[in-house]
Amino acid sequence: MRTKRAAVLTAVAALALGLTACGDDAGEETGSGGSDKSFAAGSTMERLNEAQAITIGTKFDQPGFGLKGLSGQPEGFDVEIAKIIASELGIPEDKIEWVEAPSKVREDVIVNGTVDLVAATYTINPKRKERIAFAGPYYEAGQNIMVRKDDTSITGPDSFADGTKKVCSATGSTPAEEIKQYVKDVGSQLVLFDTYDKCRDAVQGGQVDALTTDNVILLGYIAKDEESFKLAGENFTKEPYGIGVKKDDTEFRDFVNDVLEAAFADGSWQQAWDDTAGTFGAELGTPPTIDRY
Repeated sequence: MRTKRAAVLTAVAALALGLTACGDDAGEETGSGGSDKSFAAGSTMERLNEAQAITIGTKFDQPGFGLKGLSGQPEGFDVEIAKIIASELGIPEDKIEWVEAPSKVREDVIVNGTVDLVAATYTINPKRKERIAFAGPYYEAGQNIMVRKDDTSITGPDSFADGTKKVCSATGSTPAEEIKQYVKDVGSQLVLFDTYDKCRDAVQGGQVDALTTDNVILLGYIAKDEESFKLAGENFTKEPYGIGVKKDDTEFRDFVNDVLEAAFADGSWQQAWDDTAGTFGAELGTPPTIDRY
């Protein structure tokens, strides 16, 4: 799979280098980096390749997507996608620095340069595009609700309309904003924490009645404790996940989009899913269409 993806990206790189060579009168040059990769001079790709290091923001608390494992390193689908991107930059896995990126700080760590990119169940939406840019999407999730296994009173988001049930989500997340239209009193019913783990614990302890976020995240929690939790109803939104990068770095965003499309084609995208979130029973589906805005 790596061989095929490398061939696709080599062709893309060759085209880019050829176009650069045609612009010699503009004084543009290409730079060569570490490993067997070569990127346009001055590009983010060249900088990262020559440094042989990359800093990536992801979640540390989401089974199947980004969960800190026994090794002390995060594991999951987002993590594997990020590793594919790093590999195509010529950067080995042991040169990746992983930074925890909870929902409320994802834009901040991109804007202030703490990370080079974010892969963290990061829903693409217009508000976030005001500050950062997205490559992708590479997956489409859907918001759902998780409750205690013995709770039959909640069957979907409309169950919060009477004002008697409390629902938890993560600060700064799309699900937290989406659920507001279903609750009668946001101030008393919606409980926000910085991580979904705290919401899960609050559901289990009875402090809140439900946790709402993307279905695949909830399926990860349920897979780890089927005796305690279940889903309540069907998905009620569509959440396209993207890779967050600096807003004006179109060249880097295009590169990441090329990597994602190559991964769709060569099977490494599917393999990354099968090895991580796919073990919880969720279907990956067909590759989404990359939005090259």
